[in-house]
Amino acid sequence: MKVALLAHEKFPDDAKTAVGVLRYADYDVVAVLDRTNAGTRVNDSLPDVQDAPVVASMDDVEADVDALVIGVAPIGGGFEESWRPDVRAALERGCDVYAGLHYFLAEDEEFAGLADEHGAELWDVRKPPEDLGVSDGVAADVDATVVTTVGTDCNVGKMTATRELYEAAQERGMDAAFVATGQTGILIEGSGIPVDRVISDFTAGAVERMVVEAAEDHDYVLVEGQGSIVHPAYSGVTVGIVHGSMPDYQVLCHEVGRDSVHGYDQALPPVDSFPERYETFAEPVSDSPVAAGMLNTRSVDDDADAEDAVAEFSDSIGVPADDPVRFGTDDVLEVIM
Repeated sequence: MKVALLAHEKFPDDAKTAVGVLRYADYDVVAVLDRTNAGTRVNDSLPDVQDAPVVASMDDVEADVDALVIGVAPIGGGFEESWRPDVRAALERGCDVYAGLHYFLAEDEEFAGLADEHGAELWDVRKPPEDLGVSDGVAADVDATVVTTVGTDCNVGKMTATRELYEAAQERGMDAAFVATGQTGILIEGSGIPVDRVISDFTAGAVERMVVEAAEDHDYVLVEGQGSIVHPAYSGVTVGIVHGSMPDYQVLCHEVGRDSVHGYDQALPPVDSFPERYETFAEPVSDSPVAAGMLNTRSVDDDADAEDAVAEFSDSIGVPADDPVRFGTDDVLEVIM
């Protein structure tokens, strides 16, 4: 499938959905829409993903396109009105539009009308199933090893770490499943439940359902984490994922240099305090040690400095650690195996 990615003013650093699609999804990306960087190419800023031209608008996309993917997810998940001309242009070309927002495109009168008129589909990725219920507390009983990524903060690389673990596990011949819990993971995997849109009482039940279903057919279940237990806005989602998945192991994700809570004027607690925080937090439902760590070193230019940062992170949390994008996942996979 050929897609264009909308990432205005955010590419690449603040367009994690677009970057995730470029790196992991089975799509042929023909263009990235970003008014700020128009005239460049993806590989000018991201050399390790598929390349494509960066253009100013949908009207500048000359290639055939099957779908426009909104590749940014602002805090609160709202729709930016400046995107409307590009979504309108895509629908008028008969392109489907995929969005991981809390604002549902299918409920927008103009977009719904254009989609109907031009035979296009609106996929609101964050629309959860309607038949969810509370957790039965059975995820700990599955006949599979369950690993859940957790974070010191939001937007530190939990989806990336989980996906890298999943792909590396498959390359090793491990029978692994990837459980998508957020919009980017769902867009990549093509399935999953957006837990931050689920009724709070049903969040753990939604994650439990996915874990139980995945464990029926796989030996390893890798659960994409969300938020952080210290984040004032997103801690509730973290609770549901950890308690719903009842993991055998937790993998702590952190970004080098992150010292304040994303979006808030609030200091981040010391990194070395997080293993105990998460283990104590999970203990009422599952004996889930923080068995490994993943460090995002995207802000570090030199590989030697990045290696030092990973080693320092590993020492601080007392378990093996990797940077999954830069150096691979061997140390963490060995722990899991």
